[in-house]
Amino acid sequence: MDPEPYEVYAVRYATAVRRSTDIYIGGDAHDAPVPMDYFIWLARNRQHTVVIDTGFDQAAATRRGRQLLRSPGDGLRMLGVSPEEVAHVVITHLHYDHAGNLALFPRARFHLQDSEMAYATGRYMSVPFFAYAYELDDVVAMVRLAYAGRIEFHEGTGEVVPGITVHHIGGHTRGLQAVRVLTRLGWVVLASDAAHYLDNMISGRPFPIVADVTQMFQGWQTLRRLASAERHIVPGHDPLVMQRYRAPEPHLDGVAVRLDEEPQQDNTHNTR
Repeated sequence: MDPEPYEVYAVRYATAVRRSTDIYIGGDAHDAPVPMDYFIWLARNRQHTVVIDTGFDQAAATRRGRQLLRSPGDGLRMLGVSPEEVAHVVITHLHYDHAGNLALFPRARFHLQDSEMAYATGRYMSVPFFAYAYELDDVVAMVRLAYAGRIEFHEGTGEVVPGITVHHIGGHTRGLQAVRVLTRLGWVVLASDAAHYLDNMISGRPFPIVADVTQMFQGWQTLRRLASAERHIVPGHDPLVMQRYRAPEPHLDGVAVRLDEEPQQDNTHNTR
């Protein structure tokens, strides 16, 4: 029996202003302020509730100059989800903006790529260029979860629950994974940082925080193969997500949008 399709949500919890030269390797001729949004994601049906990524807290926001709009836990509660009751959490990678707040999910089993744990605890963390986007306390917390037997490690492609799978992408980090979710539209792909902005993928210009540029290019093709249509690839930090999808309820305007509905415009983007 096929699994019941999932509702899928993006929950916006923080924002920042970057420069367009921060968005592309090699910079951009049209240097201008560019907003960057920070999301966690939620997929649920009557059988399963899965949270994808866990965001950062106020202390990390202050250290890194980000504006925390609400705690990720509060964003989930606004959608009727209690973090304390969530059974499955996917961590796309261990960067600070995707893997903080782990203690909010005391009953969860965490899904992570083997290669991401190895990368975040290995030789490259002695190099500031690679280590900068990690928070040591978050990585240590994940190691503790491994010792507690609460991580399901994946190597490549793996199933979280029926209708939700993870797929190793790499590129941005050694163990970055995307999440594929069965919806009423077909397969929606949560790209996370395999595509910070859609324009990184569409224009073929990679984001500058990267472990392997060639792998990042290959990852864009993987995203296209996984999604039922390119417009169903959801980028990791693009403010257009909040513009092109609708809030599920008026009181959630600016907080969350439904991703298992058709985007309101063509799914293209250009920061230039």
